Amino acid sequence: MKNALPKQFMLVAGKTVLEHSVDAFEKNALIDEIAVVLHKDYISEFKHFIQKNNWQKVKKVLTGGEERYESALAAINAYQQFPDDNLIFHDAARPLVSERIINEVVNALEDYNAVTVAIPTTDTMYQVDDSQRFVNNIPNRIFLQRAQTPQAFKAKTIQKGYELALKDADFQFTDDCGVVAKYVPDEKIFIVQGEERNMKITYYEDLDLLDFFFKKTAKKQYH
Repeated sequence: MKNALPKQFMLVAGKTVLEHSVDAFEKNALIDEIAVVLHKDYISEFKHFIQKNNWQKVKKVLTGGEERYESALAAINAYQQFPDDNLIFHDAARPLVSERIINEVVNALEDYNAVTVAIPTTDTMYQVDDSQRFVNNIPNRIFLQRAQTPQAFKAKTIQKGYELALKDADFQFTDDCGVVAKYVPDEKIFIVQGEERNMKITYYEDLDLLDFFFKKTAKKQYH
């Protein structure tokens, strides 16, 4: 967004994007505990949010790393002693995650050790060459889906994935499911159907769309 303020701290419908995201998990009956990973410069401000919103489930506030995988690893390490627990990773920049999605992700962990959220792509996708200016291939979109979050794992599964990944000199991070797919390939990654409104904030225009969705939801609850 080319803004000095991280997008997670921008205001939408009376709260920051981050507060809306935490609210979704705080209010969900299947979530026992919340850990938030963020830049060290914003830890103090976030602790104010805990008091302001009277969050009872936020038990850990962790310092993130320079790379996204380092932030994920901070959360994984915080639960190192609980290999049988379920760990659910969510982008703070997706504040409209629904109760239905969270519930289905948690429930899917009863049968699978790795779960993600995705929606089928409606656009034709191009695979491009190294210059990114020429089409190399046009994959069949029937086999393509757009990844969302949350992504969820048995703790021991994602711990094993990262343990092996960090020993690989050529390790390249895509997302946490990518770590499991490459380094724990025997694990099937189950897909929960996502939603278009479970969007990730990327552009300023997205804030207007989020505001519309929040107002629409509030109006529906009022009626």
